[in-house]
Amino acid sequence: RKQATECSTSSSDDEFESQPSLTHKTKRTLRKRRKLEKETKQLIKQEELKRLHKAQAIQRQLEELEERQRALEIFGVKLERELRGESDSGTKDENQMLHEWFELVLEKNKLMRYESELLIIAQELELEDHQSRLEQKLREKMAIDGK
Repeated sequence: RKQATECSTSSSDDEFESQPSLTHKTKRTLRKRRKLEKETKQLIKQEELKRLHKAQAIQRQLEELEERQRALEIFGVKLERELRGESDSGTKDENQMLHEWFELVLEKNKLMRYESELLIIAQELELEDHQSRLEQKLREKMAIDGK
């Protein structure tokens, strides 16, 4: 009987000794999870800032593009008047003015393509941002459901 009591005592001692280690493991797991969550949030924030900087750069480029398009428009109107003979500029020959006109049209088309590309990139950034927000909501809901 004494042996049985000792065995039961020692097994209950083992249970007590394993209890603190379980809480220690649980605490360690919680710390790791919190650290991982914190790192994930930091990465998400960094990605968000990258997208913001890209969006700001695109906005600046679009503004510069708009200025260049306005300048081309003004120059185009002036050149068109000269071609029609409405201007007093009789120094340029017609071939030179036509050459300038076609270069102007090519430049305008190039700027319009560039503007389209920038708008597509801006839309892509918006979609990436939307996706990131949805993923964050999903992670939050999964964390709530997991508790």
